Amino acid sequence: MNYILFDGTVRNALLPFTFTRPVADIRIGILTIREKWEKYLGYTTTTLTEEYLMEKYPMVEMEQNVMINASFLPNPILIDMVQNLNPKEAILFGEEIIAFHTNDTQEDIDFDEYELIEYEGDVLRVENTWDIFAKNDAAIREDFELLTEDRFSQPIPKSVNVIAPENIFIEEGAKLEFVTLNASTGPIYIGKNAEIMEGSVIRGPFALCEEAQVKLATKVYGATTVGPHCRIGGEVNNSVLFGYSNKGHDGFLGNSVLGEWCNIGADSNNSNLKNNYEEVRLWSYETEGFARTGLQFCGLMMGDHSKCGINTMFNTGTVVGVSTNIFGSGFPRNFVPSFSWGGASGFTTYITKKAFETAKIVMSRRHVEFTEEDAKILEHVFEETKKYRKE
Repeated sequence: MNYILFDGTVRNALLPFTFTRPVADIRIGILTIREKWEKYLGYTTTTLTEEYLMEKYPMVEMEQNVMINASFLPNPILIDMVQNLNPKEAILFGEEIIAFHTNDTQEDIDFDEYELIEYEGDVLRVENTWDIFAKNDAAIREDFELLTEDRFSQPIPKSVNVIAPENIFIEEGAKLEFVTLNASTGPIYIGKNAEIMEGSVIRGPFALCEEAQVKLATKVYGATTVGPHCRIGGEVNNSVLFGYSNKGHDGFLGNSVLGEWCNIGADSNNSNLKNNYEEVRLWSYETEGFARTGLQFCGLMMGDHSKCGINTMFNTGTVVGVSTNIFGSGFPRNFVPSFSWGGASGFTTYITKKAFETAKIVMSRRHVEFTEEDAKILEHVFEETKKYRKE
């Protein structure tokens, strides 16, 4: 069967992260949404997304296709329903289509001709940027069960101070000595060739993905995910780093999401609670205003390739776009458009030529190529977000 993950109605609500990737490639829990579906289904998937992303994330369409709404996270019951779909059948959750089996091209689909099957169970869904950290606890627990079923962990080193070792899974090649792991509050997953340096204290749920690193004497509160090739240090609480991003020094990151290729300067901090304890409002690209989150704790949302200098201070509920460079004293505004250069004293435009030069250097350090496809995507983002910058 051919499975295609589509963005659905939530793409704009998940900006700035979906500026540079389909919804399917958002990381929540241990895996990306795509990796979860592929692990359950036993098949690779392709993507139906925005046209400017499709060169990097192409769609493969066959005679029979099962289309899956990528904002929904799979579970065993849902997987069984998806695998048993017949042509002209669709799974419905409330007013949203989760999946449907079609022999038609995308332009010819008419759901009035479909048999609609109601899904009435519990399901995790990513509908807003803040869901990525707010639902990360449940997502880590589900992924932990998926990845460790019928498998055996590497032994926990004798120097590790451990609580609830039965909730800890260590992959091959991981390094950790003289650290404290408390998995009584949730599972702890340590990926292949990952490293936790001495003196670190970690409470679950926690996921350290492949080749990621926890620096000396780091303090981590769940539910936190450190994506592949990321570095963390200082204090981190209930945050998600997608991949290849660094928060390697002292300072606080809480209730936050960092995309890929981000860097947080030494002693930088974000606020995750307003002084008056009121509900946090967060910039919405969908409404071009500040949306109610329903959350008392909400920190920093930072898009791909964005960076901040040492001692940067972020207000509660700050949204930073793609390829921004923030530095200087004081608090920058709580919405920083993509390709902005500056800080609290004001911003200028970070031109693409300079941004691309930096991206090439940064990515080459991790032996990853900055491709023509990447440049085209970022050029599109630059043009699409021009209206938010004062140029």
